[in-house]
Amino acid sequence: MGLTAEATLEPRELSYAGAIFEAMDIALERDERVVLMGEDIGVYGGAFQVTGDLIHKYGPERVIDTPISELGGAGVAVGAALTGLRPIFEFQFSDFAALAMEQIVNQAAKLRFMLGGAVSVPVVMRFPAGSGTGAAAQHSQSIEAWLGHVPGLKVVQPSTPEDAKGLLLAALEDPDPVMIFEHKLLYKSKGAVPEGHYTTPVGRAAVRRTGKDMTIVATSLMVHKALAAASELADDGIDAEVIDLRTVRPMDRATVLESVRNTGRLLCVYEGVKTLGVGAEVSAMVAESDAFDFLDAPILRLGGAESPIPYSPELEKAVVPQVPGIVAAGRDLAEGRR
Repeated sequence: MGLTAEATLEPRELSYAGAIFEAMDIALERDERVVLMGEDIGVYGGAFQVTGDLIHKYGPERVIDTPISELGGAGVAVGAALTGLRPIFEFQFSDFAALAMEQIVNQAAKLRFMLGGAVSVPVVMRFPAGSGTGAAAQHSQSIEAWLGHVPGLKVVQPSTPEDAKGLLLAALEDPDPVMIFEHKLLYKSKGAVPEGHYTTPVGRAAVRRTGKDMTIVATSLMVHKALAAASELADDGIDAEVIDLRTVRPMDRATVLESVRNTGRLLCVYEGVKTLGVGAEVSAMVAESDAFDFLDAPILRLGGAESPIPYSPELEKAVVPQVPGIVAAGRDLAEGRR
């Protein structure tokens, strides 16, 4: 985290949603170019009530309710960014990005390149993501790897309230499009958050727990599950290091490789479908580096099942990694089993 002179060193406790709200409030106050856009973000306060009452403070010209058209709303946000504004566009659910892929992938991600650097597209898009709310297959996906595949986009996944605020404020300073995936189950979680303006660097992972026996690289909600699993593994005498990737693109190669060199084992834990997921990229990054020579066991990935997210709560839990599964995978990895 990079604290500015405007931020205090005495954090208070805020919810994850409250930290995002505070970041948007600070941004709107500091920079008249910042505008919020999205469906039902005005008087209603957003699908998950994150934008709250900002429309009453800043008015409908800066907190803009868009029509029920993700493609149209995202297009307006991209166009606004091209004219010099700093829009933050909220999708009600990350799944709805599928309706706006033309604007995200073919426009926002490519215009700077196609116009030889003459323009930039400083748009921030927020995506409530992930399972666990009983919202079934079309409202529960983890699609960060989709957008992480696209050159020109930056993709972040904050796991703490502190990073939810700091990464959003950092994204607003970036000249390129930044996609922020916010896990829905984290909105009510609480943690220490410094007051005032500060930024968390995009592209830098965080070591949440140090250890010597294995490296667990996790993202978003899975960071918390990995930390809980690491505590259980410690009872078995297995000392796991937990890395919060924080940014899917650009990925923090240095932090991951240094940890793997030190521990000799790698477990990747992520909620998105295992095939072609974030953990696959982490695994390939290690396999193609000198850190591969330090491995004492094959790399292990623990991702979502090859299935849409079910509606049934028990089935929903079964198709994404949970703490007992992470513990079992950690034990297998420590003992050299697959």
